[in-house]
Amino acid sequence: MIIKEIATKSIISKSNLPVCEYAVNPYVGCTHACKYCYASFMKRFTGHTEPWGEFLDIKYWDKIKNPNKYAGRELFIGSVTDPYNPQEEVYGRTRALLTELQGSGAKLSIATKSDLILRDLDLIKTFPDARVSWSINTLDETFKDDMDKAVSIERRLAAMKTFYEAGIRTTCFISPIFPAITDVKAIIGQTKEYCNLIWLENLNLRGNYKTVIMDYIAEKQPNLLPLYQGIYNRGNRSYWENLDADLQEFAAEIGLDYVTNDDSMNRPFSAPPLIVNYFYHSEIKKSARKGGENNA
Repeated sequence: MIIKEIATKSIISKSNLPVCEYAVNPYVGCTHACKYCYASFMKRFTGHTEPWGEFLDIKYWDKIKNPNKYAGRELFIGSVTDPYNPQEEVYGRTRALLTELQGSGAKLSIATKSDLILRDLDLIKTFPDARVSWSINTLDETFKDDMDKAVSIERRLAAMKTFYEAGIRTTCFISPIFPAITDVKAIIGQTKEYCNLIWLENLNLRGNYKTVIMDYIAEKQPNLLPLYQGIYNRGNRSYWENLDADLQEFAAEIGLDYVTNDDSMNRPFSAPPLIVNYFYHSEIKKSARKGGENNA
């Protein structure tokens, strides 16, 4: 593992993501080394030649001069890194960030695959309407270990439950959904009692990691290779359309609302979780671009 400490003037960047106004990443790279990680594209801009997951830059930034200017603003911590990667326990950059922002009134969304975030539970509770999401795409620990080096699914679920019981809005991010491997219904059944949102996102394969995943399927799940070739080589969307319809029916059966391409997060805390489908990325991107043009 190659670890460097780097200086940066600002830790907070304007974002065009539909879920936030600002993106915050205390690290460059991520040592969870997820085989399917979209954030690996960052290597094009950072000059890293090491394989994804084998480097981490520790950011040190100039003190935030006016934290109060972020009052009521949406800050997303962890858009291209996990802010609670194992090295956070040593370097504490995410905790330093939270300490600087404490009392500012900023609205935080934090994405992680870790239970190290439990360390900062009391600090996160001081932020208004804070939200924390855990990525979970399987209940099978063996498959999880094949895909990433993050903590076990069991530990992620336990952390989610603890945050929910502490009154913090939690999201189960079922992502990425591997066709015919991820049991979406089982994950919903396991998490629906202690999360406010359930986000669904399909596996998108592009760049270098497409070959990695396709080779994995060919080796470990060869019976699924024709399905994956149809989806990812020939652009067949029927699997996602059928899964979408099936999950709509399932949600109705268990009494949960189900919407498509909606980022609503402000339901009453006591309401049943809302299932949000983000399968259709091209439509979301077009919508985001259109909104950006309208707001320019």
